[in-house]
Amino acid sequence: MAHFAKISEENQVLSVHVVSNKTILDENGEESESLGQTYLEKTHGWPTHLWIQTSYNTKANTHSSGDISKALRGNYAGIGYEWDDVNQIFWQPQPYPSWVKNVSSAGWISPSGAEPTLTAEQESQNNAFTNLWFYEWNESTKGWDLIDGKS
Repeated sequence: MAHFAKISEENQVLSVHVVSNKTILDENGEESESLGQTYLEKTHGWPTHLWIQTSYNTKANTHSSGDISKALRGNYAGIGYEWDDVNQIFWQPQPYPSWVKNVSSAGWISPSGAEPTLTAEQESQNNAFTNLWFYEWNESTKGWDLIDGKS
């Protein structure tokens, strides 16, 4: 099945629709996004340029098969995501005002970098049901706070 995001003129994803793979195959048996866009415009009355193909198997600029060449448009589109025509990426909503886009990972990064790693001792105290230790983003300090769930 092929997936297409219906976007607004402001590039916000409004919905995601599924069409049969047969709908988007050209005379050579190759996938054609424009065939899907035309089909969706005829079916839903929404302009062709506001239908963008997305891949259910793509997240963080990686395809679930591990084959990077199959990754399509950064992330599988979701309602509320933003379409970035310049970078050809569907962006999740910005988690915090200070975070910035990372085009290579198709994700957001904090101004202080990735979430720190817990120590081995902290990890050993966590289990499948309770995270006694974890990091939480603090927007006011622009840093990661270590939360001690034991307290």
